[in-house]
Formats: sequence, structure tokens, C-alpha cells
Amino acid sequence: MNKYTKMKEKNQRLEALRLIISSQQLGSQEELLAALQKEGFKLTQATLSRDLKQLKVAKAATMGGNYVYVLPNETMYKRVSTPSSVREMMQIPGFISIQFSGNLGVIKTRPGYASAIAWNIDRSNIPYILGTIAGDDNIFIVIKEGSSHREVTEALSEVVPNLK
Repeated sequence: MNKYTKMKEKNQRLEALRLIISSQQLGSQEELLAALQKEGFKLTQATLSRDLKQLKVAKAATMGGNYVYVLPNETMYKRVSTPSSVREMMQIPGFISIQFSGNLGVIKTRPGYASAIAWNIDRSNIPYILGTIAGDDNIFIVIKEGSSHREVTEALSEVVPNLK
């Protein structure tokens, strides 16, 4: 399993975790682990803890006085009253499009996705990309001199969910 495949699996797990937290009221890591396992993700409590820290997940009181996991104030993950299944929600990509001009690229995303996708791109150490700058719904990428747009797109498809 190469590092791109591992990163892609982690990205899918983090996305599933975001969607689970935004669509269910879960108050313990055991409940989160069970929900992730139900979706086909196998991980340890320690990995879950690291994922929660990376996503900046907190606990907040509900109207009933219970404490449940919540995501930081991101418009993409507001709790919904009639949620779809996690698998259905994961079919909706954060990635929208990519365009190039010389050694520059612009990736369009759904609102709130850009910083997470840029973070994953930067951490994947793709040799064709020098770095990224993210806004709310777009990412500016600087491509290494001599790299083709095809090479960049192929490498990104291993890191960015739903990039073809």
C-alpha cells in the first residue's frame, strides 16, 4: 500500500467521521468507533482520538443536557434533521474542478472544503506540487517547473476524493 493510498483511506475516514458527527448525536468515542465500523472503517481508539483532534471536534450540550460531539463552525457540516446515510453523503464530492495556467492551478471546492483538501495535498508530498494556499472554496496550487498537468492531476486523484 503506497502513501497515496493510505492518504486516500485517511481522507475517506475523516470525511465519514465529519458526516457521522454532523448527522448523529453521539457522546462517546465507543459510539463513534461503532458508527465508523458500521461504515466499513476499522481503526483503534488512539487513531480516532488523533482524527478528532485533527478535525478540531469538541463536545457541546444538547437541549436534553447530554454532551455530544460537534464539528467546528463549518457550513458544510451543520447538523441536519433528516440525514442521508454516510455512504450517500460521501458520494457528494467536496472537489468541484481544477484548471491550470502554466505552473499554477486553481481547485474549486464546495464551501468549507478547501482548507482540508489543501492540508491533505500539502501532507501528501506530491513531488509535482510546491505548495498550496486555500480559501473557503478554492485552492491555489503552485506546480514544480517541468511537471505536466497530467502528472499533477494523476497524483492529486490519489489524494483528493472524487477528482478524476
